[in-house]
Amino acid sequence: MAKELEVKVLNIDKESIEKQLVGIGASLISQEEQINYLLDSKENKIQNEHDSYLRLREKKDLETGKVDYTFTLKENVARDGIRENIEINTKIENKNALLYILEVLGVHTISKGFKERISYKYNDIRFDIDTWDKDTYPYTYMEIEVEKEEDLNKAIKILNIDEKNISTKSIVELREDLGLND
Repeated sequence: MAKELEVKVLNIDKESIEKQLVGIGASLISQEEQINYLLDSKENKIQNEHDSYLRLREKKDLETGKVDYTFTLKENVARDGIRENIEINTKIENKNALLYILEVLGVHTISKGFKERISYKYNDIRFDIDTWDKDTYPYTYMEIEVEKEEDLNKAIKILNIDEKNISTKSIVELREDLGLND
């Protein structure tokens, strides 16, 4: 179980932000393709009653070709200028078996999205540049994930990020803003 602090930076230019990250000395740590399954009951109990979401992520490392699966419960615990989550992850060996078990328990795939993620690390700051398929979310954004809030402030300052582009919204909420939710 890990606590994470994160924000999204909207309205970015992918190539420009990558140049900035390289320019400050950030290291490229991964390039991957993902399939993300958002899971919930038909009543959306996990989201509506717990302000949480359940996700199965299929991740393919573009350098090695290795594919792995991670099952996650992400609980939102705070949102005052920064999104704070408790994230509980476990590795899964058989994606189809898990999806079947969940279906029997009344938990279904609510949506399925495809994403390219490019990740950089600078000191204790992780930068994930996410480009979803157009049906899931049509705009590239960057997530900044930190352990301490002062590192977030440092990242914003170093990259000269306009605060109006910072969002604590989840991908579900961003989709709702665009009228994209199922």
